Amino acid sequence: MSTDYYALLGVPRDATDDDIKRAYRRRARELHPDRTGGDTEAEALFKEVTKAYEVLRDPERRARYDRFGPEGADTPAGAGDFFGGGGLGDLFDAFFGGGGMGGARRTGPIRGADAEVVLELEFRQAVFGAARDVTVEEPVACDTCEGSGARQGTTAIRCPDCQGSGELRRVRQSILGQVVTAVPCGRCRGAGETIPSPCPDCRGEGRRVEERTFSVEVPAGIDHGSTLRLTGRGPAGQRGGPPGDLYVHLAVRPDPRFARQGSDLHADLHVSMAQAALGAVVPFDTLEGTEQLTVPAGTQTGYVIRLRSKGVPHVRGRGRGDLHVRVVVDTPTALTREQEELLRRLALERGEDVAPAEEGFMSRLRSAFG
Repeated sequence: MSTDYYALLGVPRDATDDDIKRAYRRRARELHPDRTGGDTEAEALFKEVTKAYEVLRDPERRARYDRFGPEGADTPAGAGDFFGGGGLGDLFDAFFGGGGMGGARRTGPIRGADAEVVLELEFRQAVFGAARDVTVEEPVACDTCEGSGARQGTTAIRCPDCQGSGELRRVRQSILGQVVTAVPCGRCRGAGETIPSPCPDCRGEGRRVEERTFSVEVPAGIDHGSTLRLTGRGPAGQRGGPPGDLYVHLAVRPDPRFARQGSDLHADLHVSMAQAALGAVVPFDTLEGTEQLTVPAGTQTGYVIRLRSKGVPHVRGRGRGDLHVRVVVDTPTALTREQEELLRRLALERGEDVAPAEEGFMSRLRSAFG
């Protein structure tokens, strides 16, 4: 195989760092074992191309290579030297377009986690909106140390294990050679700093758990299952880190009279048989007051009276839905003798067949012995 690293990457000897990186990405994609199907020759060439890139991307090693050749560029293998102090991240970049392990490390204060809470609403509150309070127990910044976690008069220091990087690198052998992986530092938990003299109140956490109450503005028209996000109202981050967010999940209690479908409301209006037959003006209680509804003569069960703009306000827009009132004709029960006679006379006048009247006990007794 050629030992000319420039030739392996296909770049001239005066190539810039960007030229070298682009050439390596192209060659790595072509020769990666996942694409070559286990071709041993391609795998060996892939290793050579990777080594050439690691040498030429490092200014000092590239200078030694230009002067002394491949032997001069080689350095003793160390715990983290195979990839030239960051080559593994460039290898990830070649296949995943950035965001690999060679990027910025997570150091310093860490953002707090997000929290969730469920807020129950009455049906009317969801329709017209309301201001409600929610109470949660969550970590807040310690007042004594102002969130730093350090005792007053002291400060945090750089972690001696990870040297402030927040991560530790581990080396393992693979078919491609040494592979370096990064794990969060166990001593500083990824913060990159340790606290020799912790705050006595929060024990170095920079926060403590308290009960907090927030006012939530519920917009008109919100529906069951919706979620409101309160930015920066979540748990405080460790050691002065910014707080997370609080997500408020809304649970709307159903109403016994009204059913909701999107922005429309549906309800039933019960009328008597006489009202339905002869027509009537019947009062109906809406969510905003009483409306006088006109029931036309001859109305049947299922007839719908539509009240425009009496429904639910649109959350993301102007206007409101409609209220649909369905008429239900109630059949009379437990009739008195006079009421039954009136209905029988009505049925006779209309030529309608009805069940015969029930006989009394004495009448049935006489019939039995007659």
